[in-house]
Amino acid sequence: MPDTPEMPDMPDSTPDSIDPLDTIARLFDGEGAGEYLGENVSQAQHALQTAARAEAEGAPPALVAAALLHDVGHFQGTVTGRDLMQGIDNRHSDTGAAWLAQWFGPEVTEPVRLHVAAKRYLCAVEPDYFRQLSPASVFTLEVQGGPMSPAEVGEFEAGGCAQQAVRLRRWDEAAKDPAATAPPFDHYRPLLTSLLR
Repeated sequence: MPDTPEMPDMPDSTPDSIDPLDTIARLFDGEGAGEYLGENVSQAQHALQTAARAEAEGAPPALVAAALLHDVGHFQGTVTGRDLMQGIDNRHSDTGAAWLAQWFGPEVTEPVRLHVAAKRYLCAVEPDYFRQLSPASVFTLEVQGGPMSPAEVGEFEAGGCAQQAVRLRRWDEAAKDPAATAPPFDHYRPLLTSLLR
């Protein structure tokens, strides 16, 4: 089992010092406005499209929040999304989930933590899923460990939140359309506020 990830080097965000949603919104407006790992959308556009897909499918609020926040681990930290594209696994699902746990419970953070594992899982159990990956996603799949082994598949299926992570992963892969429109971050503030601990 991997070591516990270090917390990403994100803005000062202790629960008593600042509104967490303002902190997250600044990430979307700042680093999140940058390129998204070789895709034709920004990181923020990708996150907003993912959340919009979850909302359109009637996902529960916690899963919509996870869809919105699933890539915050790319936004900042000592190893960023740019490093991932250079072949260094930034473990963004782990660091993002750990950072979000300051404010949100496991119903939000666990699908975030598992969304990379869900890609590896789907590539192992659904051959057609691999063909849906963008070229950048194919590259990062190999950096992140490639399709799961049969033993890893069994472990993933036996764990909690696997189904939620798989749903999130499907929205994630489909949310890379430069022509798509999605609601802005503020659209999700009431939902996120209702989930704060």
